[in-house]
Amino acid sequence: MLLESEERGDVSVVRVKEAKLTYPILSAFFAEVRQLVEAGARRLVLDLSAVGYVDSASIGCLMDIHRLLRDKDGVLVLSGLQPRVETMISMTGVHKIIALHRDEAAALAAFGPGRARGRGDA
Repeated sequence: MLLESEERGDVSVVRVKEAKLTYPILSAFFAEVRQLVEAGARRLVLDLSAVGYVDSASIGCLMDIHRLLRDKDGVLVLSGLQPRVETMISMTGVHKIIALHRDEAAALAAFGPGRARGRGDA
């Protein structure tokens, strides 16, 4: 699983470096993100700009991450969705639960002063 993570103030940014986020790698993906949350991450940006394809299991995994963070008073936002991925997210209604942002900068700005925690502008 190719992931990069970085702390930007109190926001953890996880960049997925896989072209396809699908069932075979989801266990490793979830384990790595869960490890960040267990270590204290509460504001998480998942940058999916490198991901061109997700399957239904991936959507379920994103919801699992959302619930994991929500149960710890945290927030998950997604950034950089390619059109095909955004369509899948929208068709399933996940965009009503997890905020989507055009890019990482917009996602980080969503956590700034005067903005609702994690709600989107995309």
